Amino acid sequence: MTIQTSHRALRQAAALFAVVLTSQLVIAPAAEPLSEVERKAILAELKPLQDKLAALRNAPNVKPDRLADAQIFVKGVVWALDYGPVSDAHSRELVQRGLRRARERIDALAAGRQPWAERLGRSVRGFISAVDGSVQPYMLVVPASYDPAQPMRLDVVLHGSTQATGIGELIFINAADAGDAAGPAVSTNNFIEVHPMGRLGENAYRFEGETDVDEAIEAVCRDYRVDRSRIVLRGSSLGGVGTWQLGLKRPDRFVALGPAAGPVDTLVFANSPWKHFVRLDPLTPWQKTMLHLVDAIDYTANAGMVHVVAVMGDQDPYFESHLLIEKAFAKEGIPFVGLVDVGAGHGVTAKVMQEQLRLLGEHAAKGRDPFPKHIRFVTWTLKFSRCDWLEVLGLETHYQRAEIEARVATDGSITVTEPRNITRFAIHPPAIPAPSSVTVGGTKIDLPAQSSETARPVVIERHNGKWKFRGTLDALALTGKRPGLQGPMDDAFARPFLCVRGTGQAWNPAIGAWADANLKRFADEWRRHYRGDLPIKDDTSVTEEDVRRANLILFGDPGSNRWISKVLPQLPIQWTRDTLQLGKDRHPAADHGVQLICPNSLPGAAGRYVVLNSGHTYHDSELRFSYMVFPRLGDWAIVKVGDNSQNIPTPTVAETVLTSGFFDEAWANPSSR
Repeated sequence: MTIQTSHRALRQAAALFAVVLTSQLVIAPAAEPLSEVERKAILAELKPLQDKLAALRNAPNVKPDRLADAQIFVKGVVWALDYGPVSDAHSRELVQRGLRRARERIDALAAGRQPWAERLGRSVRGFISAVDGSVQPYMLVVPASYDPAQPMRLDVVLHGSTQATGIGELIFINAADAGDAAGPAVSTNNFIEVHPMGRLGENAYRFEGETDVDEAIEAVCRDYRVDRSRIVLRGSSLGGVGTWQLGLKRPDRFVALGPAAGPVDTLVFANSPWKHFVRLDPLTPWQKTMLHLVDAIDYTANAGMVHVVAVMGDQDPYFESHLLIEKAFAKEGIPFVGLVDVGAGHGVTAKVMQEQLRLLGEHAAKGRDPFPKHIRFVTWTLKFSRCDWLEVLGLETHYQRAEIEARVATDGSITVTEPRNITRFAIHPPAIPAPSSVTVGGTKIDLPAQSSETARPVVIERHNGKWKFRGTLDALALTGKRPGLQGPMDDAFARPFLCVRGTGQAWNPAIGAWADANLKRFADEWRRHYRGDLPIKDDTSVTEEDVRRANLILFGDPGSNRWISKVLPQLPIQWTRDTLQLGKDRHPAADHGVQLICPNSLPGAAGRYVVLNSGHTYHDSELRFSYMVFPRLGDWAIVKVGDNSQNIPTPTVAETVLTSGFFDEAWANPSSR
């Protein structure tokens, strides 16, 4: 498609977007790393800024978001010093600019000012993540037309592939930062833009990368009047991957999706002709199963619930992916709006991007229907469980296609086609209380009358082959796998979590050393790839509030970690000094470890996970490329432990995964598949 018209604001946005994606390439290969004298001088400037920030943390007139707006610069300098490369004039200037901008914002806050919060145009902001307490930056563009009295459309723009280098955060911040002084608002758009950092790196906007996007949206909504019925999600390359997967898995969050040059699956992407890509090793059965969690193409049917305007160049090495998703749309009976940029490679031209924005704007202008009368929703996991007023609460089997379709008639009655691979679901207001009954798969189910003012979600469940009313959602104690407690292990790190280090004597020294090595590797990888300090406490320091607030990630064995000993009776394993048993399989406890995830059964821990001896199940070798970032283990794994007694500088773990798999929908009966 060729478009003849142009748009100044669009060109500026595209140019800025390109800067964010490619600015890391400006840094030349390391030649002269920081000398000790230079490092000490930077630290001497950094320390008083950190002290001032600490003092402002207790200031009653400084909101957490405003504190984060200043702290992002300090954190960026710290990460650059710790991981580099700071080796040439450009990278040194980034560090100095970070110090200068931190000082400006800290001094302004101390004086009771926050000029950047009133600024129109482009600025860099921050928020404190609930996941790990870290500060995370994002770019914000507020147009000249913004009126606080009028709700405005919000565009969430996901950036492309970036390396998780130490100085990467300063690069992102520098590209987004236009200073704090008031100036002409160059953006003539009729929408606000937020560009989340997404924890940087190659996490593909999965797990905590997805949470980062959500938290950035909420940060903007705290400061600006956003029309939540007109939130658009778009992005290019890796941002296109994120747009496809976040948008199709959660179609009720956005009015429209604008993926550009974004592949939609793992295996086709992995087999691309780009020479620098690393081919995936043969996948295990459980790893193949995990692709149903991450691959956007499996959720194509949800495009019937959200408008999609896709773009890709016909010379893009990933163009096969464009054809793949087009066929998937056709198979689901959904019209596909896919703009083909003739002659373009992986980059998308401004002209075609303009047309994409025009079409997205048409959908955004209408806004999302707050009460769609027809819902068709597909999922493969309860991690993605809701679309508008329908929520899936139970599956027959995880990671198999589940589908539910419902219609509200003009008289308010609801008809649900026989659900597929679903055992229970909820109907939320405003779909109730108008009908006194709902028909599911031909079975009419009477519902109790509710007033519109106090209507509560009702739960329908299949029991002995028949659909029945179970009660209201707030009054039921759901068991088994359920939304927010469905696994796999990697899911525990997308919400607040706390790693708990065992301080006691391990039953078996090899297991104690293995658990310590796992924790050390997790802390190192989290800080480098996810831009935060891993939350860690000794088992003797964990409080009841910690148990209520966070997923507990327990490292050690029942001898070394008192919290493992506490939860062990409720876990689907048997663990003694001599034997480790999972299901019917028994292993010598002297050199075999277990990794698993389950709901935390401790008092006060409702809705929280407990995880044993595992951080992310993908590591440095997978985090090089986004398509390799998917769970490498399921809900559990049995590991043969090697020699981890050596204290080596680079965290590694001597282990061999013997088998892995999933618990059933009742969190029992482990199986490999």
